[in-house]
Amino acid sequence: METATDYSNYFEGALAAGRAIAGISPETIVAVLKDVADAAIAQTDQLLEANQMDLDRMDPSDPKYDRLKLTEGRIKDIAKDMMNVANLPNPLGHILSQKTMPNGLNISKISVPLGVVGVIYEARPNVTFDVFALCFKTGNVCILKGGSDAEYSNKAIIRLIHEVLKKHGIDKNAVVLLPVDREATEALFKAIGYVDVLIPRGSQQLIDRVRQQSKVPVIETGAGIVHTYFDASADLQKGKEIIFNAKTRRVSVCNALDCLIINASRLIDLPELVKPLAGKEVVIYADDEAYQALQGHYPPELLFPAKPEHFGTEFLSYKMAIKTVYSLSEAMDHIARYSSKHSEAIITEDAVNATEFLNKVDAAAVYVNASTAFTDGAQFGLGAEIGISTQKLHARGPMGLQELTSYKWIIKGDGQVRNP
Repeated sequence: METATDYSNYFEGALAAGRAIAGISPETIVAVLKDVADAAIAQTDQLLEANQMDLDRMDPSDPKYDRLKLTEGRIKDIAKDMMNVANLPNPLGHILSQKTMPNGLNISKISVPLGVVGVIYEARPNVTFDVFALCFKTGNVCILKGGSDAEYSNKAIIRLIHEVLKKHGIDKNAVVLLPVDREATEALFKAIGYVDVLIPRGSQQLIDRVRQQSKVPVIETGAGIVHTYFDASADLQKGKEIIFNAKTRRVSVCNALDCLIINASRLIDLPELVKPLAGKEVVIYADDEAYQALQGHYPPELLFPAKPEHFGTEFLSYKMAIKTVYSLSEAMDHIARYSSKHSEAIITEDAVNATEFLNKVDAAAVYVNASTAFTDGAQFGLGAEIGISTQKLHARGPMGLQELTSYKWIIKGDGQVRNP
């Protein structure tokens, strides 16, 4: 078991690395990220071998299995995202505002790194690459606390990154991977003075635990309880494609659809609307009116009456709830009650309803006539993301480079003193 002193060594190493990387040139940062992307492709076999060791310990029916799984295609996508981050403009040193006061003081607000960023996450080895890329690009050190589910995968990824850092003569503590034991998590929660901000990525249970126990400031990247409202004026074909994509593209991710809300006037179209879902064996939990509309039109082994607990649930699997409403207002009330404020959508041809939905629904990402599957840093042009913040302080929605910076005030004078 690690001792408290051992954990302090992790944190002290990261803190020292932060001072060291502050002087790295933007050109070197780009070169490192491109080399890590190239190394990921070159070492695909080794990464997949380590990942398989993790997969062998998990039940394939576990919703986290798909998040844990690496493939050759996914590694290529990770490398592509890393190249995208490398090629994005440097977010540091930007003059956000500047003015000269009547007393001659020149005051500027300049973008700077957050400092040391801690990230605690579950079975998502891609997060290890993403967090390093975004933090390194923004001059931040990252301390990673992955779950035991992805232990072998994360160790292989960090080993790869450390090899590239060594090649460039950069302190390997620019990215630190903590042990998987629970004591390391507790130490991270208490790392005041070492860690500037802690970002959890994972289940609602994990996020709640971090928020409640951490002494370090937390940015919540909340679970996704996602709704799509099919309005009275909605286009059926658009709805079929959007709902199918939002629900089935990847069921284990936080932007996947959990609850379809349908206007009662369109219940006649409900069987056709959800017909494609049967091909993916999506289990539907429908309220009374929706259940009656679907009886005889959807496979009976996949159709069940909804219970109260099915609303406000993040399924992370091939399951979905359906709620019937009689107005846009009722739909928004349902969303307000159950939403995690992640991603919400309306399918409508009514411009007034679309505007009202956009203005009144409280979520990090609000859509009109598009799949919630787009809530993603890369899809938003951010290169990658460190998480999707569902809170309102500092950052909201996909957190890219800009969200990993803070600012400081630079004041230049010529002997000015303040009078009493």
